[in-house]
Amino acid sequence: LMPTLSVNTADSGMRALQSMQTSKPDLVLLDVMMPNMDGPTTLQQMRSQPELQAIPVIFMTAKAMPQEVARFRALGAAAVIPKPFDPMLLAEHVFSIWETL
Repeated sequence: LMPTLSVNTADSGMRALQSMQTSKPDLVLLDVMMPNMDGPTTLQQMRSQPELQAIPVIFMTAKAMPQEVARFRALGAAAVIPKPFDPMLLAEHVFSIWETL
């Protein structure tokens, strides 16, 4: 039995950063490709803010070649979920990653 998740969404990296200031999430899923501020830049911004720097981040991307995954991990991502993914299994995948953190 999986725990219940509370999910907040944002349509850009900047809005995500603003939302995180008040929502204080336990975990963040970030798409790598986003308008204006991409996922890696959003993660770098998170790591520069004391109140956000410890939040684990999982990237979701179609760019899941080993060198890309290594780059995202080097930036501080806890994991990378490759696209396409099965939306019915996403929560299970996220929880399996969460359990390893």
